[in-house]
Amino acid sequence: MNVICQYCGNLAIYTDSACIYGRSYGMVYYCKDCNAWVGVHKGTDKPLGILANAELRDWKIKAHASFDPLWKSGKMKRHRAYKWLAEQLGKPRNETHIGMFCVEDCKRVVEVCSGCKI
Repeated sequence: MNVICQYCGNLAIYTDSACIYGRSYGMVYYCKDCNAWVGVHKGTDKPLGILANAELRDWKIKAHASFDPLWKSGKMKRHRAYKWLAEQLGKPRNETHIGMFCVEDCKRVVEVCSGCKI
């Protein structure tokens, strides 16, 4: 599978995550020039989302911290929480996954979830 870095347009390399973390957590696609990476679905070479540089990784962490309590608290089932998020963002459900989001999408997740009572 060819994964192109959305930051520089170069081909990302498929490599072990040890090159990033110092120990292996599985395979990733990695753009060394941009220090951007994305993990893969276990047992496949299919990316979990888009390559993320430092800024996007930071916003994905914030998005998960804002959104995940909705379903981890038991307030909603995970599937229902993602359906709700898709409705809030005006995105199709099959495109509503934080791993596929850009910085602006992640900022919107934080915004729409900030008013939610857990």
